[in-house]
Formats: sequence, structure tokens, C-alpha cells
Amino acid sequence: MRYVLGFDGGGTKTECVLMDETGAILARSRSGASNVVNVGAEAAAAALAEAGLEALRSVARPPSDVACILVGLSGAGEPRARWDVQEKLKPSFPNATILVTSDLILTLGATGKIPSVVVIAGTGSAVLGRTSPLKLARAGGFGPIIGDPGSANDIGRKAVARCFQKFLNNEKFPLADEILRTFDCTWSQFVDHVRAQPTVIFPKIFPMVANAAESGDMAARAVLSMAAVNLIEQVREVVDQLQMHNTKFFLAKTGGVFDGSAFLNEQFDLLLRKTVPNARPGPLPRPVAESAAELARHALTSPLQIPES
Repeated sequence: MRYVLGFDGGGTKTECVLMDETGAILARSRSGASNVVNVGAEAAAAALAEAGLEALRSVARPPSDVACILVGLSGAGEPRARWDVQEKLKPSFPNATILVTSDLILTLGATGKIPSVVVIAGTGSAVLGRTSPLKLARAGGFGPIIGDPGSANDIGRKAVARCFQKFLNNEKFPLADEILRTFDCTWSQFVDHVRAQPTVIFPKIFPMVANAAESGDMAARAVLSMAAVNLIEQVREVVDQLQMHNTKFFLAKTGGVFDGSAFLNEQFDLLLRKTVPNARPGPLPRPVAESAAELARHALTSPLQIPES
């Protein structure tokens, strides 16, 4: 019996599915962040190996039994980054054929539908759509430096900027107070933390913004409303590129931002109905790691073709 592993590696967590060649799911596991831009190739490969080996241990199978691995990895847009992770993962699974690709492609594939659009809003953000297996269009997904509008990182950054202005104005601001309580520091110390590790700190602010919005905080709601607008703008960019204005299509929403904010979800759906009424929104029907494992299983008997994002 041959086995395959499918991975969904992101900025917060790495998910893994172990499947046998018949298609039976034997185990699921999870480890830490593996976004290659944020943590580097070595740490990304280590997180992937940890999740994969944990899944194998749970069913008492050795790593040498794994025949194929497909990794959907956040931040793996550059060929060099994918190759580095692949090479560093090989020693852990010596007999496996390993393919590392962008998580965007596998997330779109997990919709199971054509035409379709997927909106990813987690630590980073991006929108990807397709009207045929190889005709794709993308908006966003440029990383925390160039910009991931509507992401947890972006929401945290904008919220901190608002807090900073209130601090300079000597104004009381509930969200700033909550941040300082959570990080147990003064504002000056917090700013030092942000400047030293912005991509670590900013995503941690998002849950505070989401909670404040649910409590009626208008400043938090303004930040989340703008995030919804940013995500819709990316959807419209993809719809324009693929000329889908008169085509009904499924739009999948996925990621920690959607999962973590009912208010943002409502704002996004409201804007979507107004601007892209031909879209049918819903959650991703299938976990990305499971979709990756299924593709790896098919690769055991036929060549695997995955388009670039």
C-alpha cells in the first residue's frame, strides 16, 4: 500500500492529511506556521515535516511508505522558494515525489467548481478565479511588504495606525487600551515590538479588532468595513480579467479573517450582492490539505499538471 500527504501551509498554521492509494483518509494533523516569506524555507520545511510525521505516527506508518507529497504553501509564489522548501523536505520523506506549489492554486481547486473564485483572507490575502482549468486570474497576494489588503496583517496595521494617532492626540481609545493590556506593555514598548516584528505583531491585533467590532466599537467597524471593501475590489479585478460579469459562479470565502469576524463577513456579503450579483458566496467545500492529498493520490498513476498562479 502506498501513501500520500497533502499540506496546506499558511501564516498561522500548517494542516496535513494522510491518505492511502485507495483514497481513504487515515489521519489529519497540524503544526505551526509555514509561510515561506515569513519564516523562511528551513522553518517552513520543518513545520511541514512535523505535521507529516505526526500523521504517520498516529497510524504507525514509517516515512519511507510515503510515495507522493503535494504542498500548497503560502508565500511560495517564487520558484526558488518552492525549490528550497522541497529540497529541505526531502530528507524527512526519502521515497516521496515532492511538489511544492502556491496555496492559492490548491485553494481554488478545492472549490471543485468551474467557473469559480476563491477569496483568501487570513494572515495574508488574495483572490484567484478560473473559467477553465488553465485560464486563471489573480488579484493581490503580494505579501505583507507590498500589500495584502483585507488580510489580518493589513487590518492589524491599520488599527495600530489609528491607535497611534489617538495616542499622539492624547485621546482615550478603547482599542489601544486593549492592545496594551494584551501585550502587557506601555505604548512606547509596543511600538518597539511592532517595528521589530511587524508581520508577527499585526496579525495578533486582528482578533482584538474583531471583538471590538462585535461590541459596537465604531473605529473597529470602520477598519473592518474598509477590509471588506479591499477584498471586494480584488474580486472585481478578477471578474474583470476573466470577463465573468454575465456568468454565474461560485465564490468561496476562506481564511481566519472570515472565520474570526462576523461583522466583516456581513459587510463583505452586502458589498458582493451590490457589486457582483452573479456570484454565489459560500464556504470552501473541502479543506485544502484534503484536496492536496487527493491530487497527490492521482499523481501516483498519472502526471500532475498544476497551473502557476
